[in-house]
Amino acid sequence: MTNTTSFYGLSIAPKILETLDRLKFTVPTPIQFKTIPVAIDGKDIIGIAQTGTGKTLAFAIPMVQRLAQSNGRGLVLVATRELALQVNETFLKIAPQFGMKTVVLIGGASMHNQIQDLKRKPRIIIATPGRLMDHLKRKYVNLGDVSVLVLDEADRMLDMGFAPQIREILHHVPKERQTMLFSATMPSEIVQVANSHMKLPIRAEIAPTGTAAEGIVQELFIVRKDSKLKLLSKILNEYHGSVLLFTRTKIGAKKVVRAIWDMHHRAAEIHSDRSLGQRREALQGFKTGKYRVLVATDIASRGIDVIGIELVINFDLPEDAESYVHRIGRTGRAGKEGHAIAFATPDQGKDVKNIERLIRSTLRISEHPEMPKESFIKQAAPRIGFIGRRGRRSHFRSRPGIRH
Repeated sequence: MTNTTSFYGLSIAPKILETLDRLKFTVPTPIQFKTIPVAIDGKDIIGIAQTGTGKTLAFAIPMVQRLAQSNGRGLVLVATRELALQVNETFLKIAPQFGMKTVVLIGGASMHNQIQDLKRKPRIIIATPGRLMDHLKRKYVNLGDVSVLVLDEADRMLDMGFAPQIREILHHVPKERQTMLFSATMPSEIVQVANSHMKLPIRAEIAPTGTAAEGIVQELFIVRKDSKLKLLSKILNEYHGSVLLFTRTKIGAKKVVRAIWDMHHRAAEIHSDRSLGQRREALQGFKTGKYRVLVATDIASRGIDVIGIELVINFDLPEDAESYVHRIGRTGRAGKEGHAIAFATPDQGKDVKNIERLIRSTLRISEHPEMPKESFIKQAAPRIGFIGRRGRRSHFRSRPGIRH
């Protein structure tokens, strides 16, 4: 009988099992348990699971194992530079055991170095669609021998407008291949990709589309815009761990970082105006504790794989509800508990309703006991739509102290 509490029994090769043991990866996550045996068998897969559930290992293990048995190459398409680098980190834990090299093709990095890396015949290519198209147009790379293709965070790639590049790339890879598509949500565009480019894919859905990771305590403050920074200062003083904070704009990120330094907390920013080197330094500094707070736009909502983020703060609500799920998925990863706090202004009732509809839950509305009452918009609740079922108004809670 298959053991659901270990990687043994999932058809994984002994050499990979030894590596997993050495890395202390002992218990597969649900998405890994469902997809690894099917993928090792060579079948096309659609894996639907929220962020923080171990999707990278779910496709890295089968890809390396299948490439070890053939002459083909693997291609992983991802949405952002940060995600590409982190996917590569996972592959580097397994692929070298089989003598396989990897290459990362992303914007903001040296084209010359990438060309030199491609000349070394890497077996696994990890790329963002835009930079891969640059290499294809200049004939620096040939995808004619790709036998395993992965579309990681496919919904995010489509949200970012990469659909034309993805379609073009799919024309460059052989039709006879294995395709694995992983996504946190399942919009109609993903269904079209699956119908057009996959062969009878097996669908593995761990949680309904839009479900937030379990174990995350979610909290909402309806606060005046000019009170946000003061509230942020109070919250940062309540927690002692690492904090990932999201703003809607790059300008907003810069302003919040300066304000956090003024609050005597070390902070860094990560967004598209920062160079690749600056983004790497910020992320590495956040991982090592050099920076306690990382302020990011949605470019990092799925590109940060940091263990032990205590708190995610939505300083600004995102433009779409799906991004809220991806943002808060940075805390409470791999079954651990996490905390997510969102700030909403009085005119954002519709945005909050959309989030609640997607996550199928009502966000708890709080007030901070150390903030002036006029900072919060209790009286605006009916106007902005915070109405409970059967016409009852959602109640506001005076927030208790945080347990450390």
